[in-house]
Amino acid sequence: MHIKWEGVMPAVTTKFTKEDTLDLEMFETNIQAQLEAGVSAIILGGTLGEASTLTDEEKKILIQETVRIVSGKIPVIINIAEQTTKGAIEAANKAKKYGASGLMMLPPMRYKANDFETVTYFKEVAKSTDLPIMIYNNPVDYGIEVTLDMFEELLTMPNIQAVKESTRDISNITRIKNRFGDRLKVLTGVDTLGLESILMGADGWVAGLVCAFPKETVAIYSLAKAGRIPEALAIYRWFLPLLELDINPQLVQNIKLAEVATGIGTEQVRAPRLPLQGDERKRVLKIIEEGMKTRPTLPECKPALV
Repeated sequence: MHIKWEGVMPAVTTKFTKEDTLDLEMFETNIQAQLEAGVSAIILGGTLGEASTLTDEEKKILIQETVRIVSGKIPVIINIAEQTTKGAIEAANKAKKYGASGLMMLPPMRYKANDFETVTYFKEVAKSTDLPIMIYNNPVDYGIEVTLDMFEELLTMPNIQAVKESTRDISNITRIKNRFGDRLKVLTGVDTLGLESILMGADGWVAGLVCAFPKETVAIYSLAKAGRIPEALAIYRWFLPLLELDINPQLVQNIKLAEVATGIGTEQVRAPRLPLQGDERKRVLKIIEEGMKTRPTLPECKPALV
């Protein structure tokens, strides 16, 4: 399936039962809510998806179930976060076999690769598959920055097509657009820079709080792309305290609590993660409760793609 690399793409959470198995019933409930809101793809196996705790069999099930649920309406993308080039190539091959439409890729994990090693890693995986690829550029959390010069080399690979821009430097979107134009699609990966990034020309938004608030997230994107900036801004100002739950070491627990509040998730996480406790739990619940009390009525606006 062709991927346009635009619109809102949820990095969905993985749902677990109290017995620590996949909760596929609640997972489907959430995916259906995303589809109804008008998202443009589903991304599996990111940080929010607790990918590092999933077995290969669980990843297979999640890809296959998501492909079944979306039924060809939108692409299914799987994140690759591996320690070795061999492991990343194997993961890409499995993703294709199980029905994924595209890949999101982090640089090598644990080992701090230099620029040449990082570029070689991405290119070797790109050579091994015909799936389209979005590079996940998050030096803040993962310690390796993919620079514009590195992207110049990477774009010699036709299936490297997009970047999840998470440098936290809003000007980087302009730098990318100035240098590459439409050769490299840009999707913001930082919820608290969501609207700002769209206004600076980002093609899409890989979102986190969308897991709990899909309609609001899609509304901000669609209104902004339609030039209805004051309406988008009003929703975004309401949303910001909730969006700040995404830039936190406990973002998975935070967002799962928000999913409970909106009825499309559970609080279950997989150890070593544990549900929030004490004062931090009270703080997060207060933010969510305030957001639910003041949840805005959304204006009419069809989900927009660029």
